Amino acid sequence: MSQTHVPISPEVLCKIKEIEIYTRRLLSGGFIGSSRSSVKGAGLEFEQMRDYLPGDDVRYIDWNVSSRLDRMVVREYIEEKDKTILLAVDLSHSMFFGSPSRQMKSENVQQLASVLALVASYMQDKVGLILFSDTVECFVPPKRGASHVRYLIQKIFSHQTMHASTSINVACDFIAHLKIKNAIVFLISDFLDEKPFLALRIIAKKHDVISIVCSDAYETKLPSVGFLSVVDPESRQEAVLDLRNKGARSITMFLQETSKTRHKKLRLSGSSIIEITSDRPFIHEIIKFFCRRIHI
Repeated sequence: MSQTHVPISPEVLCKIKEIEIYTRRLLSGGFIGSSRSSVKGAGLEFEQMRDYLPGDDVRYIDWNVSSRLDRMVVREYIEEKDKTILLAVDLSHSMFFGSPSRQMKSENVQQLASVLALVASYMQDKVGLILFSDTVECFVPPKRGASHVRYLIQKIFSHQTMHASTSINVACDFIAHLKIKNAIVFLISDFLDEKPFLALRIIAKKHDVISIVCSDAYETKLPSVGFLSVVDPESRQEAVLDLRNKGARSITMFLQETSKTRHKKLRLSGSSIIEITSDRPFIHEIIKFFCRRIHI
């Protein structure tokens, strides 16, 4: 896994700042609150000692302190309701594609992952980052705090991909072996991986997994422009497509069938599915989905 620091250009820093301002503006309406509860009882954070009352759980009696004080006292806790958010981001070479006049998928993914990290920070949740191709290239363990999230966002924008291909199973297998329970996992990719998503099924049983499919309009329908030379960004294989009327229809049918197969594999995995495309806005809808999903 690479942890190499790559300097961030002023242009990228400016873009990160724009994303932060835009996201916080959307959140400023007050429809998100802290996910931490003040319910007292079994929890993670110690609050205080108090006298034992009839009906208290005897497991929380502090026998050492009770002996010193010569009266029964119990430990009282605040139950924490915060969650762990994992962002698993595909940075393989197939993400570096975009229709003319539109952003590349990689740029959409950078914006999307950054917004999710900012929302998690706003809600005081822990958030971690996995950047992957056909291997896990970078892992930042979950933490909370504004400085941590800003570091994640800089990683998202500055990381230089080392491998061209995609492996959903490699990323999911890595998540499966993390010592993290009941996380919300956002798996962000174009899912252009021909293998069955077996490891995705495994983590979907352990965590709440949302598969965000990032696609471009040209990946389901190509224009009739005659003959077109293309190069697979991952395998580097070259081909010439016949995009005259009949050829364009045939290739479009193939692309749409491929998209259906991809969605079927995701449904079988047990994860939720969201699709974002280059031809329509997505940030506001993603934030709304996040809020609904965590029951705010």
